[in-house]
Amino acid sequence: MTIDIKEQELVMSRMNAVGWFDIFVDDLDRAVEFYETVLGAKLEPMGDPTGESQMRSFPAEMSAYGAGGALTKSPHGAPGVGGTIIYFMVEDCAAQEPRVTAGGGQVVRPKFSIGEFGFVTLCMDTEGNMFGLNSMA
Repeated sequence: MTIDIKEQELVMSRMNAVGWFDIFVDDLDRAVEFYETVLGAKLEPMGDPTGESQMRSFPAEMSAYGAGGALTKSPHGAPGVGGTIIYFMVEDCAAQEPRVTAGGGQVVRPKFSIGEFGFVTLCMDTEGNMFGLNSMA
């Protein structure tokens, strides 16, 4: 079964472009502790039907707007800078900056304006992944 371009455009117009994300890690326990510290949220164990990966999911309501995701330790991916950046929505990204350093990460670029889209802080996690914090205040 093939889907032509027009059908695909119709399908994509009804959903968000991103449906899931994985943040690849080397030390899952360290990464879980870091993100729980920064975000103030509990990450939950998640099964992998292939048995190849260890995963902890971020809190998500799969029927709500946005994308769910997980920290993933897998032989099929590695952490690092230079690829995709995930932005976590928070109340005030400046309030999370001390949590980043307390958790063993690094604030790469403190809170800055992105105009009508609010503010962003760019950070590095304990695994070497770049990520962002995004807030409207």
